[in-house]
Amino acid sequence: METDNQTWVREFILLGLSSDWDTRVSLFILFLITYMVTVLGNVLIVLLIRLDSRIHTPMYFFLTNLSLVDVSYATSIVPQMLVHFLAAHKAIPFVSCAAQLFFSLGLGGIEFVLLAVMAYDRYVAVCNPLRYSVIMHGGLCARLAITSWVSGSVNSLMQTVITFQLPMCQNKYIDHISCELLAVVRLACVDTSSNEIAIMVSSIVLLMTPFCLVLLSYIQIISTILKIQSTEGRKKAFHTCASHLTVVVLCYGMTIFTYIRPHSSPSVLQEKLISVFYAILMPMLNPMIYSVRNKEVKGAWQKLLGQLSGLTSKLAT
Repeated sequence: METDNQTWVREFILLGLSSDWDTRVSLFILFLITYMVTVLGNVLIVLLIRLDSRIHTPMYFFLTNLSLVDVSYATSIVPQMLVHFLAAHKAIPFVSCAAQLFFSLGLGGIEFVLLAVMAYDRYVAVCNPLRYSVIMHGGLCARLAITSWVSGSVNSLMQTVITFQLPMCQNKYIDHISCELLAVVRLACVDTSSNEIAIMVSSIVLLMTPFCLVLLSYIQIISTILKIQSTEGRKKAFHTCASHLTVVVLCYGMTIFTYIRPHSSPSVLQEKLISVFYAILMPMLNPMIYSVRNKEVKGAWQKLLGQLSGLTSKLAT
């Protein structure tokens, strides 16, 4: 894809986390194990929700979507990264780079919107429990989930098209673990102020707007919990939100701490570590958080394991 041998490049070189061979091998083993745990954990969560009719509720419908987003997001980045840990030539074709940016950016946006949707679900469950099933009906849940997927995908498509129309002038070395938006924009040999404005606007729409909705939801939730007279009632209401709140703090907290500190901007190393956090750690932690901190999920696990144990005993006899 070269025009006059000056404007376009055929492939990019990802510099990754380290150039040291021993370090790369160690990271390969660590990230491979983590990725396998991530895929297994999220797939099991989806299957568990599908198999246990007791948890066919809006909260677990959205959790299914979140698990699908997590495993897809990890898959859009980690396999390529694992290959590059062991490769001498860390090249990624132009089209593959564009596809990776589209999927990773889109899935990241979908997750932020989904977390806001899940916060609204928890708000209705705690603040309006008697009308919960009426408000959070199947049609609304489906529309909220579709809105999350469409908004993240449309934003990603626009950003990807705009970014890959920039002339790179043979600048093909991406100092990152993947084709991340800002890392690719930095390669351009023209003024990118319009791109940076577009990135800022999309960040406000897909990051700060959902964050504000989450914040408003939890202000109302906390206010309602504090009005509950019994300690047992307050504890039960808090446990209803504990898993989601933990995920929200981890997901939004890292981004806000890094990008919204005064008089500072993230270094290249910080950007790489943030990408590792979102691509490797968050998708692995989410199913663990919802399993450990959630009575319904633990109960479903126990029921499933009991059924499997009974089936195994019958087959053995």
